[in-house]
Amino acid sequence: MTDNLEFWRQAGRILNSGQTRSLLLCGAIHDLFFCEERDDYTPLIELLAAKWTLDGVIPVVYELNGPIRFVREADRDKLREAWLRWRTGMDSNELAIKKMLEQQRMKAELDALSQSFDANLQKAIGMPTVALETLRQMCMCSRTVINGEPMLRENLLILIEGADMIIPEGEISRLSEADRHRVSICHDWFSDPGFMNAQDSVVMIAESRSQLNQRVARLPQLLQADIPAPDADARRRFIEWFYRAHDAEGRLKFWSTQDDLVRYTAGLSLHALMQLLKGAAYQDRPLELDDVIAKVEDFIQAQLGDDIVEFKKPTHSLDDLIGFGKLKQFLREEMIPRFKSAGPDALPGAAVGGPIGGGKTYIFEAVAGELDMVVLVLKNIRSQWYGQTDVIFERLRRVLQALDKVVIFLDEADTQLGGVGADAHSTERRLTGKVQAMMSDPQLRGRVIWLLMTARIHLLSPDIRRPGRVGDLIVPVLDPEGEDRREFIIWAVEKALGRAPQPEEISRLSEALPNASSASFASLRSELLAKAKGGALEFEGALKVVEDHLPPAISDTRRYQTLQALVNCTRRSLLPEPEIDESARQRWAEEIRHLEEQGVR
Repeated sequence: MTDNLEFWRQAGRILNSGQTRSLLLCGAIHDLFFCEERDDYTPLIELLAAKWTLDGVIPVVYELNGPIRFVREADRDKLREAWLRWRTGMDSNELAIKKMLEQQRMKAELDALSQSFDANLQKAIGMPTVALETLRQMCMCSRTVINGEPMLRENLLILIEGADMIIPEGEISRLSEADRHRVSICHDWFSDPGFMNAQDSVVMIAESRSQLNQRVARLPQLLQADIPAPDADARRRFIEWFYRAHDAEGRLKFWSTQDDLVRYTAGLSLHALMQLLKGAAYQDRPLELDDVIAKVEDFIQAQLGDDIVEFKKPTHSLDDLIGFGKLKQFLREEMIPRFKSAGPDALPGAAVGGPIGGGKTYIFEAVAGELDMVVLVLKNIRSQWYGQTDVIFERLRRVLQALDKVVIFLDEADTQLGGVGADAHSTERRLTGKVQAMMSDPQLRGRVIWLLMTARIHLLSPDIRRPGRVGDLIVPVLDPEGEDRREFIIWAVEKALGRAPQPEEISRLSEALPNASSASFASLRSELLAKAKGGALEFEGALKVVEDHLPPAISDTRRYQTLQALVNCTRRSLLPEPEIDESARQRWAEEIRHLEEQGVR
């Protein structure tokens, strides 16, 4: 089963072809991987050590909290012998003669060198600087030739776990002296022509390349192989192995079929899936769908952070919306079917513009509810820590690639996603660029749907608003007019009056509510119910409450946002005039310029 892992094939091709002698494994490095030699799922470092223990190869493993170790004890002896020859400058025959003569001084020197080799392996525990320098010198020893004889006939394959902690990212002047020393060792090591042209290899393991110090991470010699989150086939194989390895037949029961279990565990690592299955096998009850969903949500939030992402479960649908008749028809007949599609007609997403208080979030939460998909709300993908934004984004991408169908909900998108211009911060440019690439990624089309909400649609990057991304569909949410406005008025007062208002009463209320937004009607409804105190208001009393309302001094800002939503709309049928022409867009653009001259933004 290991041969089915793309990262395994990629790493093998890189090392076997000699493209580089320094390789970085990134991605789902903390997961479990099937090892045929052991018929078991093991951590990555153990898989690599087992799979790469081959004839002619000496695997050397270094873990931050352990010594430098060898998979085979005989390999340790071989390298110790090579080390002695290298340090003494003697070939194997000369060294053998010296040992046979057993001169006291020479014997003491050889014993000291042998002990220093073993001591350095032990000193590596908690001393990564010593470990790196020892490993570098092992490579120098390996490629040294004396009298035509190589010090070591086998090739070294050095596996370094936790590379992000050994050579951490950070401005070089702010690093500790030890950190700077290790960065210097790795930089010189991987850039050494002798190392690059030899046969020894170094494989470092870190979750993200951006976690490594950039002096090393940017080296062209350091190539990368990515480890994705487990897909449906990997999860299915794991479940089948779990049944066999844990004799779980009859003890492990769940609400539906194994195919459904595979489907609903999308997003879980195999380690988390094992926890779920072990818990189900131990308990004397079937594994329920709610248990699986809760585990997936907890796992993804733990991976990305509660302050980065949350799961949304909208409880309302389009049927619960007041007004917006034309928009609801468009959503039902055109937008939602294309969101549900996985074919070439699938939409990558949509941007939603309109003035503050227009109901954008509520409407499109209803759309998410209609889709019956996983809804991830991105709350803050810009980390306060330097370099962490890139790590968070890479984790997010792995999660999205593992999920079958998901809606990404991004409110206040203009503040979450910046620009890509020269005046934007470098982190902001990278973030926006990566989001743009994901939106147009053909591998994610039909699987990941982006819903971007903003009252300032014009502040979204033009690259995001172009066709092929959310520019395929930019929807304006405008203040209710005509029949929609009438529905809102009835909804706002009906419960407080205890009856439906009469047509003439609706007209009087409409005159008292100029330019009211969805949020204004919701606020008015709440106040009328508070005045009614569980009873019913007289119409004149309700009208007095309405007339007492003064709109906040934000009308120019809301008008500006409305105009921006209109000029950015990509569907003629969603504009307020059915036969809209280019002259109308020019008038809106002219009004925008006029408001900007007055300082409205």
